[in-house]
Amino acid sequence: MATDEEIVTAAVDAAESVVFSRYSRSEIRDLDVTVSFEAGDLEVDVYLNVPDDTDSERVAEDAALAARSAVDDLLEP
Repeated sequence: MATDEEIVTAAVDAAESVVFSRYSRSEIRDLDVTVSFEAGDLEVDVYLNVPDDTDSERVAEDAALAARSAVDDLLEP
């Protein structure tokens, strides 16, 4: 069984991977990935600010989905 810390780390890594696969670090003004895992409840919030890009909200949503998927994979028996 994965620890809470391993779960949170996997989620953050997956979310950041999605964001950095679509933008260079210099394009990103602000990125905040917040993950909490308590009593089996996972919460993921991704805030992404990329000036002059209308897709950043969709990328943030994709990053949050990737984070949840990474945790699901980690918790599969």
